Amino acid sequence: MASVEKALENLGFSPNEIKVYLTLNDNGSLKAGKIAKIAHLDRSSCYNALKLLLEKGLASYVFIGKVKWFQATGPKRLLDYVKEQEEEVKAIVPQLHERHKANKIEGQVRLFKGSKGVKAIFLDIARTGKDNFVFGSEGQFSERMPEFAMQFSRMKKENKIKTKMIIRKGRKESDRKSSEYRYLPNLAESSAVTNIYGDKIAIIIWTDEPEGIIIENPTAAKAYKSYFDILWEKAKESK
Repeated sequence: MASVEKALENLGFSPNEIKVYLTLNDNGSLKAGKIAKIAHLDRSSCYNALKLLLEKGLASYVFIGKVKWFQATGPKRLLDYVKEQEEEVKAIVPQLHERHKANKIEGQVRLFKGSKGVKAIFLDIARTGKDNFVFGSEGQFSERMPEFAMQFSRMKKENKIKTKMIIRKGRKESDRKSSEYRYLPNLAESSAVTNIYGDKIAIIIWTDEPEGIIIENPTAAKAYKSYFDILWEKAKESK
């Protein structure tokens, strides 16, 4: 049950909406007073939650005599609701993108924390569509997020992104299809991985709760890329 509640919370449902929705889903048609009792809510909170669920199309009601009986729509309605939200977001993304570009501060730094934050960094790398230059990797991405790592590889392929990676000697390579490896013999193991792509530098620190930053600055990215090129020339081809 906890996973169901968490999923609904991630969809933007309030705690009271979740209680009322699950009460209706589990018990069928009910009067408002009975819903409030089962969900352990006061009448006002219950009615507010019902109003929001009705607006989302996730609940409905019928009159029996002069009394409203509420019921949840079928669970598949949740999928329709999510698709509707996705379409609404897609419709405004171009406008938001233009406004974002117009007000972007050069040299901005963004901080990310946790697995979702790290995913956001890799999605940014994939969507930028620029080749990625990496050093410091110990294969943490594939080990910690194997399913998402496969998705990231597919996105790289779709966007024709190539990766050049400098690794320490002895580190196992995981993706030769879209990545070219060279190694340096005296590199120490590191929990920090640097990615250079386009005008951006992403540094991911693989601690117990991973975190990272994206630095968006053309001058800094160019400098980091020049350092990478020097190391690449000195590095030996991985066989």
